[in-house]
Amino acid sequence: MTTVGILYPGFSAEDDYPRAERLLGDGTRLPLVHTLMREDAHRVDALLDVGSEDVLADGAQSLAASDGPLDAIVWACTSGSFVFGWDGAQAQVAALREVAGVPATSTSFAFVEACRALGVRSVVVGATYPADVAERFVEFLGKAGITVLAMTPRGIVTAAEVGTLTEDVVLDFAAAVDRPDADAILLPDTALHTVELLDRLDERVGKPVLTANQVSVWQGLRLAGDTTPRPGLGALFR
Repeated sequence: MTTVGILYPGFSAEDDYPRAERLLGDGTRLPLVHTLMREDAHRVDALLDVGSEDVLADGAQSLAASDGPLDAIVWACTSGSFVFGWDGAQAQVAALREVAGVPATSTSFAFVEACRALGVRSVVVGATYPADVAERFVEFLGKAGITVLAMTPRGIVTAAEVGTLTEDVVLDFAAAVDRPDADAILLPDTALHTVELLDRLDERVGKPVLTANQVSVWQGLRLAGDTTPRPGLGALFR
């Protein structure tokens, strides 16, 4: 039975992970620990604190103490990883891997690997964040050779507010940011509920829609050696 530990900042859309467990339907476990969030704000200084090495180390130790051996671990926070830049995000994952003693990644790198797996080269980004934070994600993707054709920010400051967005709002947002020349749409916030919408998102726009909680689970499973195709979780899992 595969066990992928999830480090999740604060409280907003953490219930996407038990939903993903149910949709996987094969006994895969996604135990989750809420990491410390001193301030819920999509602001650079606050995000640097959310993703700091000591916060992630404490979370990894809590997972090990409560859930036993892990096959992989994921820092399930996009903004709290890409805000460090490419090199800083790599150092963040390396430190987490050393503490946890298992393969580790973050949602930002999971987006990159998901694009590569699908052959996606050009994307549009629908960001819930303020524009200055979202631009850092665009820069991060550029370091991986992924072209962002357009980025649309919603300007929402807190993860808590993002977590209240309804299914219809998420579906409409994806459709609104799409461009015909984009290979895929990226919705980068792990505070956004998307796991139960993945097939509907793809169908709505006629192309892959990659979401933060989706790619986090997918890459965690890959790091654990599980590449089994699965229905119900969007084009990425098929």
